[in-house]
Amino acid sequence: MTCIFCEIVKKNIPSQIVYETDQVLAFKDIAPVAPVHIVVIPKKHLKSVMEFDPEEGMLTVLLMRAIREIASAQQLPENGFRVVTNVGSHGGQSVHHVHFHILGGRPMTWPPG
Repeated sequence: MTCIFCEIVKKNIPSQIVYETDQVLAFKDIAPVAPVHIVVIPKKHLKSVMEFDPEEGMLTVLLMRAIREIASAQQLPENGFRVVTNVGSHGGQSVHHVHFHILGGRPMTWPPG
């Protein structure tokens, strides 16, 4: 099965890229649920956070750095924002390539699901 996020990494599917390094890519979500809704992914295919192990330690740091830099560029830290990752079908994961959603630009409610 083809992974849509891997196709975005290969630039086979267009996206509105907002951040890119050798190992991380971030783009605007095509169905935003907040004024700012950005998806942050590793370029390496990992199904979920459950596949992270010690070899992915630096990748974790790079993903968190990307989230921080993107949030700052979007001026989100002033009022706050949410970072979400879903794991598995019960967690709501629909694309099985680990990804983080940055949501901001409006007040968030709780519980989220």
